[in-house]
Amino acid sequence: MALKASPIWVCPRTPCSDLGSSDLWSRNSGSAFNLRFDLEKSRKWECCCLAVLAQRAITPVEDEKPDVSSVGPSWGIERTQGNESRGFHKDLNLLPKPLSANDLSSCSKDGSKVRVAYQGLPGAYSEAAALKAYPKCETVPCDQFEEAFKAVELWLVDKAVLPIENSVGGSIHRNYDLLLRHRLNIVGEVQLQVNHCLLGLPGVRMEEIKNVLSHPQALAQCDVMLSNLGVVRINTDDTAGAAQMVASTGLRDTGAVASARAAEIYGLDVLAEKIQDDDDNITRFLVLAREHIIPGTDRPYKTSIVFTLEEGAGVLFKALAVFALRDINLTKSRPQKQRPLRVVDDSNEGSAKYFDYMFYIDFQASMAEPRAQYALEHLQEFATFLRVLGCYPMDTVL
Repeated sequence: MALKASPIWVCPRTPCSDLGSSDLWSRNSGSAFNLRFDLEKSRKWECCCLAVLAQRAITPVEDEKPDVSSVGPSWGIERTQGNESRGFHKDLNLLPKPLSANDLSSCSKDGSKVRVAYQGLPGAYSEAAALKAYPKCETVPCDQFEEAFKAVELWLVDKAVLPIENSVGGSIHRNYDLLLRHRLNIVGEVQLQVNHCLLGLPGVRMEEIKNVLSHPQALAQCDVMLSNLGVVRINTDDTAGAAQMVASTGLRDTGAVASARAAEIYGLDVLAEKIQDDDDNITRFLVLAREHIIPGTDRPYKTSIVFTLEEGAGVLFKALAVFALRDINLTKSRPQKQRPLRVVDDSNEGSAKYFDYMFYIDFQASMAEPRAQYALEHLQEFATFLRVLGCYPMDTVL
């Protein structure tokens, strides 16, 4: 299976000899980057990128023996005696399979030819977000967030849908880190209303529940209800996994906080619906892909960037002012205290770099607009690191 080049948009502080940032950037002699969009050069750069990538020391993916062990090792399967399996997947033939060349043809609008990775088990809220983005897609469960990133990079799936922030629980820090560790592009987002349910075995009454399993955030978001019940809370990796455990153990005094879809999948009863403390419980998910969307000016766009700043008085004020001066609206601004972080560069290599703070910003403008290009060029005066994580139409926000 051939690997395809997936350019990332990076603006290094100092000029470099190789154009390793993005097919949206072009260089001139007067500045580190002339932030002008040039579609013709974009096509030429992609062709050159494929030739360069072929010469790099990258381990190829074997078509004959695809390694799916790193992408959700459990896949919702439990081994039992007699070499039989039980759980959601009854047949090994139902396991997701790597993409072939025929699968990589153009996809229909309903996502019927799209394979989408998500973290968790069937019935997870992440799966619901993937189905909202691509109603007829094939969802591929992954055990950890990073395995979903790798599944896209290795062409096992087309896209990944992963949570980035919750209106109650805040940001998912792990996925912010992974955006820098991997070379994927944000191509859309999904906003999902979270409705937690208390699930139990068929025939069990709510008064019989003494223990409740779920993800720590889900338990925290249902604090009032669970406190009134006086139950013991037990943490699990995800909500759907909690529902699966209740179904597999058969303990009548144990319930789970999960979705109504999880109850349907694992044969549980919904003992109570909408048990979260805050009715406006919304999780925002990012849609990630290998290829970026070529920005235009025909409709509103959202651009996501991450950058670090030099130390000094008023530097953050100056950095944010580059957007205000050009009437660019910021929709999200989030500082994150960082530890040494491996940031992957265009040579597919990376080293641990230390940043005191990294600033993640979403703004309403297209990278095809001169004002956005000038704003980032201006930001370069204060930034020690700058990367464009994605630029996508706002009407793709579901």
